[in-house]
Amino acid sequence: MSMNKEEQAFQDAGKAVKGAALSQMFGKPCLKLKGKAFACLFDSCMVFKLGGDSHHDALELSGSRLFDPSGKKRPMKEWVQVSYRHRDKWAALAKKAAAYINA
Repeated sequence: MSMNKEEQAFQDAGKAVKGAALSQMFGKPCLKLKGKAFACLFDSCMVFKLGGDSHHDALELSGSRLFDPSGKKRPMKEWVQVSYRHRDKWAALAKKAAAYINA
C-alpha cells in the first residue's frame, strides 16, 4: 500500500530525529523516542509536543492550533497541530519536540 503525501512528509520528518520509532497514538501514526510520543499525524497535520519558545513559534504559524483530538474543546496544551502547508518546518519541529520530551 502506498503512502499519501502527508504520511510521506510525516515519515520524512521522523527520519530527522535519531532513534525515533514509528508507533500509534489515538489510532494514528506517531513518533516515539525511548517509548515517549513526541509527534503524531492527525487530519493531514503533524502534531508536536512542545514547550517554551518552540511551542509559541509553532502556534504562530498560520493554521496552527492546540491539538484537540476529541473535538470537544479540551485541547492538549503542550501539543500543537501544524498544517501540511508548513511541512517544510516539520523536521525542525520534530527535533524540537524530541528534545522537549528528553529534557
